[in-house]
Amino acid sequence: MGSKTYIVEHLDDELGPWSELEYVTIAKESHQAGAKFCLSSVPSTLVLPAVLKHVPGFIADERSVEALYADDKTRVCLLDPSAMKELSPDDGDIFDVFLFGGILGDDPPRDRTSELRKKGFEGRRLGPKQMTTDTAVRVTRLVVQEKIPLDKISYVDHPELRINKNESTEMPFRYVKGENGESIMPEGMLDLIKKDSEKGFGDLF
Repeated sequence: MGSKTYIVEHLDDELGPWSELEYVTIAKESHQAGAKFCLSSVPSTLVLPAVLKHVPGFIADERSVEALYADDKTRVCLLDPSAMKELSPDDGDIFDVFLFGGILGDDPPRDRTSELRKKGFEGRRLGPKQMTTDTAVRVTRLVVQEKIPLDKISYVDHPELRINKNESTEMPFRYVKGENGESIMPEGMLDLIKKDSEKGFGDLF
């Protein structure tokens, strides 16, 4: 298997500030790992941020994943919370494209992945906890490229973030634990959460 491609099928007409930070992070980390990041089903009317378009290895495509891989769906692994099998390092030898559906970071989950499940891609799950999209790609990359089993990755579940001296908020997701023991989040995400804490998470996506 050659280099890996991570694809997010963008299932919205817009690109919110939360998703923008996640996509930029995915693009940069994928490039650093020698992989590509593709945003598929991008509407022609959607203006992508310049910072995202300038990351090497990033591709935006108006076509759906179904069209992109119509001839060979067996190359594509759909990361699916409802899949029967969990992702393993061996899957890096089976698949070279890893597909993520829309916004994984909905709370509660809206099962956007069901739209892709119907198209016949083989699925793998990333464990029982809900992850943000950038976390899901990061975990997948650790498993299939660095060959670290899912249960050997260090996680932080539902971290509490301090908004100010009187207020904190609990993030309803699982994150990868960084070297400093903190949750790995996109650059600028904490500031965005603080700024929008009064709106609720539904308005951030």
